[in-house]
Amino acid sequence: MLKQYCLKLPKAVYSGEDATDKVAQVVAENKATKVCLFTDKALHKLGLADEAVRLIREAGAEVEVIDDIPAEPAYADVQAVVDRFKAMGADQIVAVGGGSVMDTAKLVAVLATDEYDIKDLLADPTKAKKQIRTLMIPTTAGTGAEATPNAIVAVPEDELKVGIVSNEMMADDVILDARMIKNLPRPIAASTGIDALCHAIECYTSTKANPLSDTFALEALDLILKNIIPACDDPEAMEAKRNMQLASFYAGIAITAAGTTAVHALSYPLGGRYHIAHGVSNAILLVPVFRFNEPAIRGRLATAYDRCVAGDAATDEGKSAAMIELLDKIVRHLDIPKNLGELGVENPDLDGLVEAGMKVSRLLVNNMREVTPEDARAIYQQII
Repeated sequence: MLKQYCLKLPKAVYSGEDATDKVAQVVAENKATKVCLFTDKALHKLGLADEAVRLIREAGAEVEVIDDIPAEPAYADVQAVVDRFKAMGADQIVAVGGGSVMDTAKLVAVLATDEYDIKDLLADPTKAKKQIRTLMIPTTAGTGAEATPNAIVAVPEDELKVGIVSNEMMADDVILDARMIKNLPRPIAASTGIDALCHAIECYTSTKANPLSDTFALEALDLILKNIIPACDDPEAMEAKRNMQLASFYAGIAITAAGTTAVHALSYPLGGRYHIAHGVSNAILLVPVFRFNEPAIRGRLATAYDRCVAGDAATDEGKSAAMIELLDKIVRHLDIPKNLGELGVENPDLDGLVEAGMKVSRLLVNNMREVTPEDARAIYQQII
C-alpha cells in the first residue's frame, strides 16, 4: 500500500431528486454567456438534453449543441470537435452523456487553445491547461468519467486505446440525476454497470490502493453488488438506479486515488482493434484476470467479501473464491458475451493482442501479480 496518496474531486457535486434543476444555477454562477452542450444523437433524439438546454436559456445564456460525438472516439475525432468548438466562442461546456461524451468534453476543455493539440497531449499530458469550465451530467451508471481526470481515445494506427490523464481535466461541476438513466437499455446498463464494478474491485486490489481509495472503492463495490441486477432488469427500480449512479461516481473517485489494473490494461486492445464496447471487454476479462490475480489478492478479496457479501465462507481462501464466483454469476446473469470468439476475435490475433496489451504499462504496474506476455496470452486464450 502507498505511503503517500492523493484524492482528486470535482469542485461541486449535485445529487438527489431532480438534481438536473441545478443546471441554471451552475451556469449563472459561472457567469456563462454562451454554453456548448455536448451529447450524442441518440440521447438528443430521446430528449435527455432538452431540460438542460431549457435551463441554460433560463439562466440567460445562449446554447449551441454538438450531438455527433462518436462512441469511443479516435483522437482525430476529438480534434475535429475541438476545431468546431473554437469557432463558437462558448465560455462554458455542459456534457450530457456517457463516457465518450464526457471524455470528449474534458479534452475540448483543455484543447481550446492554439498552444498544443491532441497529439501533443498523447505525447505529454502535462501540457494540458484548462481553458473552459465544465459541467458533467452522466447518462449511464458505469464509466465514472464525471469523477476522473482521465479521457480515453482510440489511436487507430496503433490499434489501441490510450488514456490521457491530467488533473486539468477534472470536472468543475457534476450533476447526478437518476432520471437520466431510468430508460437506459439493458445491454448498455449491464456493460456500463460492469465497468463500474471493475473500477471498484480493481482499485481495491491495486498496488496503489490506500485508505482514501479503499473508502470509495469498497462503498462502490457494496452498492454495485447489491443493486446492479435490479437496476438492469427492472426499469422502475429507481432506488437501485440511484445507488448504481452513486457507485459509479464513487468508483471513479477511487480511480483518481488508486487506478485500475490488468482487466482494463488487457481490455484496451480489444476496443482499439476490434471496437468492442469497453464495458463488454472488461466484463469478459474480469473473472479470468481475477482468477489469475487471486493468489496475490486473496486477503483483499476476503475483506471485500466480509464487507459486501457477509456469507458463510469461513477462510480467506473460501471468501476469495466466493467473491470471484459472485462476479462470474453477475456477468452471466447480465447476458454479456462470454468470450471474444462471439465478437470476431480469433486465435491468430493473439500475438497482436498480447503485444498491444503489454504496452499498457500505466495500468499493468498497478496489478498486484506481475503479468508477463505469457500470462497475458494465457488469459486471452481462455476467452477466445
